[in-house]
Amino acid sequence: MVILGVDPGTARLGWGIVKTEKGQQTVGPYGCLQTKKTQSDSVRLEQIFKKFIQLLKKLKPDVVAIEDIFFFKNQKTIIQVSQARGVILLASAQQNTPTYSYSPPQIKLAVTGYGRADKRQVQHMAKSILKLKAIPKPDDTADALAVALTHAFSHKMKSRVK
Repeated sequence: MVILGVDPGTARLGWGIVKTEKGQQTVGPYGCLQTKKTQSDSVRLEQIFKKFIQLLKKLKPDVVAIEDIFFFKNQKTIIQVSQARGVILLASAQQNTPTYSYSPPQIKLAVTGYGRADKRQVQHMAKSILKLKAIPKPDDTADALAVALTHAFSHKMKSRVK
C-alpha cells in the first residue's frame, strides 16, 4: 500500500509517502508545498489545490492520510489550516483517492506509544521507524510522514481484527 501523509497548512503543507509491504514500512518521496504570505488566501489555496493534484497524479497513492484539526490557541491559524485541509480533501475526492483523518493524539500514540508525546519525539520516532539519517525538514514534512505511518499502523491493526 502507498500512503500519502499530509500535514495541512496554508503557508507550508508537508507531504510524504510511506509504503507498506509485508508489514514493513519504507519511505518514498517527501517534501513541502509552500505559498507566499503576500498572496491572498484564495490564490494560496488555489496553488495548494493545483500542486496537490499534481502530486496525486505523479505519486498515485492508494490512500491519503491527513492530520485532523484538534485544538489551536490561535483562531486565525485554525481557519487557515481548515481551509488547506478542505482543499486536500477536495483534490483527493476528485482523484478518487480515499482519505483518512487522524488527530494529533492518535498520531502521537501510533508513532511513539504515548498520546501526549511532544512534536520532537514524534519526529525522532518517524525517523527511526523509516530508517532515515536525519529528521526531514521542514517539520511539516516529518509530521506528514508520521501521519502516513499512523495510517500504516492503523490499517495493519484493522486488517488483523477482521
